[in-house]
Amino acid sequence: MPITPLRPALVLVLTLSILAGCTTTKAQNAAMLGTLAGSTLGALTFKNKVSGAAIGAGAGLLVGYLVGNEMDKSDSAQVAHALETMPSGQPTAWVNPDTRTHYQAIPRQPRFHDDGRVERDVTLRAQMADGRTETVYARAYRQSDGSWQLVQ
Repeated sequence: MPITPLRPALVLVLTLSILAGCTTTKAQNAAMLGTLAGSTLGALTFKNKVSGAAIGAGAGLLVGYLVGNEMDKSDSAQVAHALETMPSGQPTAWVNPDTRTHYQAIPRQPRFHDDGRVERDVTLRAQMADGRTETVYARAYRQSDGSWQLVQ
């Protein structure tokens, strides 16, 4: 059976679909969805289906990652605000408008180290739009620029 130009594009789309299930962050998920959409659109609109799929996949990957990364930044900014301004045990809640996920961050008592570093434990709860709930216990460090870095 001869290989048509559409076959490699379909293999690429199916491979990326499988890999999308392995991603962990919003930026990665959005990048994978962007890649899928871009490769499909590229394969359908370009005369050379393989080249179109590859160009579309690259563009979709970039756009998807940028959009997903901004969503991650928005939620991270909410957590950083809670760590910086909220008293211990006082929850801060917000809803991500893009994912409809309800979040709650509960900071704990700050610890001060001899080297001037400040760390704070935080409980993060997320209730997804489909009803699933996840709770993560993390530690955050204030970096030299004043921003907070979460570590698990």
